[in-house]
Amino acid sequence: MRAEDPFEVEGETGGATGSGTGGSATPGILRQPKAVWATAGASVVAFMGIGLVDPILPSIAKGLDATPSQVSLLFTSYFLITAVAMLITGYVSSRIGGRRTLLAGLALVVVFAALSGTSGSVGELVGFRAGWGLGNALFVSTALAVIVGAAAGGSAAAILLYESALGLGMACGPLLGALLGDANWRYPFFGTAALMAVGFLCIAAFLREQPKPARKTSLLDPLKALGHGGLATTAASAFFYNYAFFTVLAFTPFVLDMSPYRSGAVFFAWGLLLAVFSVLVAPRLQQRYGSTQVLVGSLLLLAADVVVLGYGDRTTAVVCTVLSGALIGVNNTVFTELALGVSDAPRPVASAGYNFVRWFAAAAAPYLAPKIEEWSDVHVPFVAAGVAAAAGAAIVWARRASLTHGTAERQPAAVTRDGAARDGAVVFAD
Repeated sequence: MRAEDPFEVEGETGGATGSGTGGSATPGILRQPKAVWATAGASVVAFMGIGLVDPILPSIAKGLDATPSQVSLLFTSYFLITAVAMLITGYVSSRIGGRRTLLAGLALVVVFAALSGTSGSVGELVGFRAGWGLGNALFVSTALAVIVGAAAGGSAAAILLYESALGLGMACGPLLGALLGDANWRYPFFGTAALMAVGFLCIAAFLREQPKPARKTSLLDPLKALGHGGLATTAASAFFYNYAFFTVLAFTPFVLDMSPYRSGAVFFAWGLLLAVFSVLVAPRLQQRYGSTQVLVGSLLLLAADVVVLGYGDRTTAVVCTVLSGALIGVNNTVFTELALGVSDAPRPVASAGYNFVRWFAAAAAPYLAPKIEEWSDVHVPFVAAGVAAAAGAAIVWARRASLTHGTAERQPAAVTRDGAARDGAVVFAD
């Protein structure tokens, strides 16, 4: 047992659990305290903010007289700040506690989401999205650990709740953006600010402060964790995967060139597949074939999918966009488990180091994809995304020994209410 890891808690039966997998604790997923539902609900809205602007990107470009590459900076500024903030989230939460970190993140999102709706230029909007990214980093990096600490039914139920919130948020974000953005591109930002304000009030009312970790996290701990070969391999592969992922998310709306309603419907279907495959399908595939084989296969299928997306007609592009949600859902789950199970670093620290690397690709892809189109044609950005996904698969395959070695040797343990260690229950903090 690693005494410095504050986010490992006891399962209800002591049975081994994993991300989104079964276990005897899972049936209790719906019987949760109000604090858990408040945090999970706020998580849905937080993840909605990622895809919120998808169906209204063309509308924003028209409303602010901006080019696609300028509007895509909404993603770039958001994820660039999110990546850097990953180095400070553990530092902050280990000092002020999970509840205060959540509230600080939510407050920042409320302020900057509302300011985004008042933007008079694309430069202002990009800047406000950066502040939004800082708030979201503080919230998202802490939310699962808080849910685990307050949840009933063991770690499997807590993780399933969190992954369900992620999938639901990614699905509903484009839908909300379409419904509100069809009237005016500013309304989705105001709507998100209002929903996050409700989440802030719910967490303030229902969530008690949880114990702080025994050892405070330093700013350099996430970078030091990347010295582990398995974690570095996972982060490097996820970097290339995220480039493909966010090429689909941020650049495809310009290629589809649909109304907000139609674009929102496409990405709603995309998000539903992401949720289903992340929570229900990925764990079963891992159990049958193993994480490494599933990840390599899913990344190669994603590479083929995005290339076909780029060269197909509109109908083909729509089908490939929706199908990519299934592959992205599988990849998200497997990457998260590998990142948090492959090294001996405390899980919040491993998560911070892993996310620090991969979010840089999420920042780069939305900016580079339109630029590549300007330099060449509309097909090449998707070829680049396909090459990136294939590179991620190659890294996993070439370094597969470093991934299986760490997870095989890791011995999970649990922390009981009185602080005693016991083998058998493990929680993956995202």
